[in-house]
Parts: sequence; structure tokens; C-alpha cells
Amino acid sequence: MKRIMLTVGYDGTNYHGWQIQPNAITIESVLNDALCALFKENIKVIGASRTDTGVHAIGNVAVFDTMSRMPAEKVSYALNQRLPEDIRIQHSVEVLPDFHPRRQNTKKTYIYQILNREFPLPTQRLYAYFTYVPLDVSLMQCAADFLIGEHDFKSFCSAGTSAETTVRTIYALNVCKQGDLITIRVTGNGFLYHMVRIIAGTLIEVGKGKLCPTKLPCILDSLDRAQAGPTAPACGLTLEQYEFL
Repeated sequence: MKRIMLTVGYDGTNYHGWQIQPNAITIESVLNDALCALFKENIKVIGASRTDTGVHAIGNVAVFDTMSRMPAEKVSYALNQRLPEDIRIQHSVEVLPDFHPRRQNTKKTYIYQILNREFPLPTQRLYAYFTYVPLDVSLMQCAADFLIGEHDFKSFCSAGTSAETTVRTIYALNVCKQGDLITIRVTGNGFLYHMVRIIAGTLIEVGKGKLCPTKLPCILDSLDRAQAGPTAPACGLTLEQYEFL
């Protein structure tokens, strides 16, 4: 028996998130079906991040166990032949038998994209949140700076979280604009339920001039979800990278 780690990229538009759900197609269920067909074994992957409906990924991570003799580096090629075009394995490698992607010290990076122009672009409708209201990127960055470091992010967590603690560390949070596209890139040691989308929604409110950047410390201290901005739509969010420390 050996354990193989997959780096998985996917367009989440047509899926009900990562995690298996009754009567719904998910990334996890499609991976399981493809692996079972490939190896003729009952295989169930363990995912690192359970992304929500409509969220995309470039570098999500999953592991599975198999008795197969197929070299780990060849699994990506074989599996991609059985997967739909909106899911692709980017890398496959053998790891230690006890390696668990959710029990490692990691750095995780998400990006949230905002199309900021007069009219929407059809080609961006599935991958960026659109707003015609001009956003002040410098104000957004000023607000973002207050979130860097270790904080209790309860104000930036949706109800229903199963996390034991709402304390998280953000290592970097940058807002940049290229043409009409604004990208929020955040790296941390972990993220709460909807945390990145709530951060994005809050920064958008700042960019619109509806929220002063200096209010961010008060929002953190309040530990009150109602004090932060709205949860930004899922389509703009992409899990970019996992780094195992």
C-alpha cells in the first residue's frame, strides 16, 4: 500500500464544491469515481481544502491510498485521461503513508478577482466578481494591512463553522490592479468558513468608500460577523497554492 498526493486544478462552476454531498456532483466524488475506475480499487481521496460551490482551484491537494504498482508520477497522466476537462491533475507524487494534508503546517494562498469597469465581460463572468462602482485600490490596501498578523477572525467567519478556534495568521494580503482586473491575494496558515470571501466583501466596501479603512481593527475586536462586509460571491475565488512547511 502506498499513499499518493495529487495537486488538483479545477473550474468549480459546475460543481457543488469539493466535499461529497447527497444527490450532487462534487470534485471529490468525480475524483473518487475516476480513481476507482483507473485502479479497480475502492478509493476515497482526502482533500486539503473543502472549497465551496463555484469556487475554483489551481493548487488544491488530495491524497489517496492504492495497491497499484503504477509510479506515482505517472498517475497524473493516467487520471487526466479519465477526468472531465474542467478538472485536471497538475502533479502527482508519493508521500509517507501517514501524511494527511489537513494535519500539516501549511501556508495557503487564495486569490479573489474583481472586474471593475463600466460593463461586464462575458468571458470573466465565471471567474471574477463584477462591479461598475469605481474601487479605490489604495484604500483597499490600507484596510488590508490591518488584517496581517495573528488575530481572532470570528468577525470574518460565517455561522456554522466547526473550527475549534477562530484565531488565524495572515502572512500577506495584497490588493493590486492590472487594467480592469483587481486581484486580492491572501496567504495564511488557515482560513475559516467563508473567511476569504468576507475579507474580499469587506475590502470592496472600503474601495467603494462605504467603510473607512481604520474601522478594520474595530471590526476584528468586535468578534461580530455583522460588523464586517458582505460575503463576496464564490465565482471570484480561486485556491492558488498550498505550501507544506
